[in-house]
Amino acid sequence: MVKLTFTFDQETVDRLRQAAARLARPQSYVVREAVREYAERIGNLSEQERRHLLRVFDAVIPVIPAQPLLQVRAEIADVRAARRRGGRRHRTAAP
Repeated sequence: MVKLTFTFDQETVDRLRQAAARLARPQSYVVREAVREYAERIGNLSEQERRHLLRVFDAVIPVIPAQPLLQVRAEIADVRAARRRGGRRHRTAAP
């Protein structure tokens, strides 16, 4: 273990002490668990972000044009071939 020193406001200290007493564990354990849980959540979306992305998804999906699978595959093949050649020389036709 590594010993560190932190400065907390009184409200945080009170909460830390309450949590440690409730769990019958050392304050250092409570801090370690809190940091571990926080680190696990860092990459997760907040509820507000998740709802926003779902609204965007719901708005975008209906406007995606439906194309036959063969047409989609042909367009992807054209794009890949153009990239290998250094880019398209002309504009593609809009669906």
